[in-house]
Amino acid sequence: MPTQHSTSSIEPAGGRASITTAELLEAAADAVWTPYMRYQKFDGGITDEIIAGDEQQPGIHTGEGEALCCGTFGELLQGQLPIGSFPCDSHFLITMPIALFARAHFMPIAGARSVTVYPSHKVKAKRLAENLLIALGASGGILLLQSELPEGKGLASSSADLVATARSIACCFKRTVRTSLIEKLMAEIEPSDGVMYPGVVAYQQRACSLLSFLGQMPPLAIVGIDEGGTVETVDYDQRRGEISASHRAEYHELLDRAQIAIPRGDTASIGRIATASALLHQERVPKEHLNAMLKVSEATDALGVIVAHSGTMIGILLDRMAADFPRKLRSVLAHVLPYDNSPKIYLTMAGCR
Repeated sequence: MPTQHSTSSIEPAGGRASITTAELLEAAADAVWTPYMRYQKFDGGITDEIIAGDEQQPGIHTGEGEALCCGTFGELLQGQLPIGSFPCDSHFLITMPIALFARAHFMPIAGARSVTVYPSHKVKAKRLAENLLIALGASGGILLLQSELPEGKGLASSSADLVATARSIACCFKRTVRTSLIEKLMAEIEPSDGVMYPGVVAYQQRACSLLSFLGQMPPLAIVGIDEGGTVETVDYDQRRGEISASHRAEYHELLDRAQIAIPRGDTASIGRIATASALLHQERVPKEHLNAMLKVSEATDALGVIVAHSGTMIGILLDRMAADFPRKLRSVLAHVLPYDNSPKIYLTMAGCR
């Protein structure tokens, strides 16, 4: 079980989120996250967003320019908080980081004014790359993207592409880029999943703004099934509508519970929170197999059910550290076969500290 982290507070009634930079720095220094955080800095400020690295002017460095970003299995929790509770936007989510990655490799070309991206349909990454290069005062080039995250399924494939792209460019030019700048550039493109942070966060996806750093997810396995089709993030966000006041109160209570459960590594509570969020979301974007998966979870004594709220995935949560984990995993896999003949197992990104 991971070492406990003190949670950052979230102030009610329009107060500003109190975000402990020290906690983020500690998380970024964790052996699990360090390889992905090299040229990314945490700071609450909005000025001096790019910091000179080893050299004062951008240059070309052979062998540099490759970076990764993990995805998230849907969301532990996603909903809307009571009106006036928080600044900007009341829509929020809590991430479920998983060990699947988007990889970006940027290769600068002297004098180039634009970015050529492969695959060519990754136009969001192209836009972010070009805007970041303008901020850096650097030339364009070629951006190669490769991802283990399927698109349109709710696993943060697009957000991971964008963060990996930003990290890749920063790495290529050996320039440290503040997270606030990455978020600013992402907010101009689409809602984000908060995967630029090293751990679990409560996040305002529309504003691309951190509400609270919650710590590290304990070692969990997710047996996921795909109901098919795809969901486009921007289209979903535009048509999802508002949530009733009573449900907003429930989401607020679930957020409070998550702020306690995650730092403690309380897997039972984490499972209950995920299940509650899946049920609350059912009336908005119903999952065809949710009831069946709830029955599987109960029959196998799993922790609960998690969904991609703006995607097509449903998962069963299991504690990887439990003594009976192998038996439960086999049982869950057997139970979900009628709904997906090739279920996949996803592992959470669990910090070492």
